Amino acid sequence: MAKLMVLTLLGLGLALFRDHRASYLTRLNAFREVTPVELPNCNLVKGIETGSEDLEILPNGLAFISSGLRYPGIKSFEPDKPGKMLLVDLNEEDQTVLELKIIGSKFDEYSFNPHGISTFTDEDNTVYLLVVNHPDFKSTVEVFKFQEEEKSLLHLKTIRHKLLPNLNDIVAVGPEHFYATNDHYFTDVYLKSWELYLGLAWSYVVYYSPTEVQVMADGFDFANGINISPDGKYVYISELLAHKIHVYEKHANWTLTPLKSLDFNTLVDNISVDPVTGDLWVGCHPNGIRIFFYDSENPPASEVIRIQNILTEEPKVRVVYADNGTVLQGSTVASVYKGKLLVGTVFHKALCCEL
Repeated sequence: MAKLMVLTLLGLGLALFRDHRASYLTRLNAFREVTPVELPNCNLVKGIETGSEDLEILPNGLAFISSGLRYPGIKSFEPDKPGKMLLVDLNEEDQTVLELKIIGSKFDEYSFNPHGISTFTDEDNTVYLLVVNHPDFKSTVEVFKFQEEEKSLLHLKTIRHKLLPNLNDIVAVGPEHFYATNDHYFTDVYLKSWELYLGLAWSYVVYYSPTEVQVMADGFDFANGINISPDGKYVYISELLAHKIHVYEKHANWTLTPLKSLDFNTLVDNISVDPVTGDLWVGCHPNGIRIFFYDSENPPASEVIRIQNILTEEPKVRVVYADNGTVLQGSTVASVYKGKLLVGTVFHKALCCEL
């Protein structure tokens, strides 16, 4: 009888393992292959070799790029070097990359590990750059003031909070005010891996201000990219492993109400919003298993999708660019400026194309 119980428990365990493994592979889109979609004139941005995980383009065509992300379980080509913030002028014919000097005695450049970024321009045209940072694989938000003439970032403040333990992306709604995604619930590395494997949809979105910090949305299977509509009325959140983008209505008290969700056949990462049209541009991972288990012989692909009229009953979704990894590996973000498309990656290069 005891042997029968043991065999039964083993059988149940194996069945659960198989179910979770099947779900895990489905969530990672492990078996999808990419059909290339080319653009007429694309060039790799010289000087970017170790990632361009997130980017933000100012109205004048200057693009901030976070580079050198070291993230547990993800490939890094320079794991022993700190990350950096880069600047690219998209008005130039041949873009050159400039590393922004960071000024501030209290800021530790050696542990700098930038992830998601966002800008906020004040009424006096002061540009603030908010950067998700992972010093020693923890999570902070670094607040910088952009000094355009000096091509430098003045460090103003480091933000830490218990509701910001696993930050991924951020959208600034003030100099020290933002919404941010936590892509995991647990902070322990072992528990985080099981959370990912079992598909525990416990990650969440937080609103932060100096006087109020509150969870505004939860129940996500890896909350990832976040952005806001040009009129400030809607917040967009990408749920990476559920292959969804969620639309939330934003209220005057900063709370969020779910409005609708869109499903995709790809892992949706960072979201950029065209300030003129309101279109969403999303960097995606067609096959997530190749991101989490890197193989140079079978590299992760890249995909960029454009979503028009997302608030209507029939949004228009189109794959604008797709590559099987021979040119660009692991696209995370895409944004447009005057007919140019800039595409960033988690640990690889960056690509600029004519639309």
